[in-house]
Amino acid sequence: MKKDIHPEYHTINVKMTNGDIIQMRSTWGAEGDELALDVDPTTHPAWTGGSTRLMDTGGRVSKFKEKFKGFGF
Repeated sequence: MKKDIHPEYHTINVKMTNGDIIQMRSTWGAEGDELALDVDPTTHPAWTGGSTRLMDTGGRVSKFKEKFKGFGF
């Protein structure tokens, strides 16, 4: 492995959306820095099986649904 080309790998504190703080190893920031998350596995619909609704900005969702109705979505 070449020397001095890889970033430093160290421990940081990751603050979840509910306020919990966990320690992880990362190349982000410096040793002991805190990374606050906006979305994490406890709140993201992909992990929670969420039933969140799509926000229709400019009628895009409505146009999509109209265009592809009858496809069995």
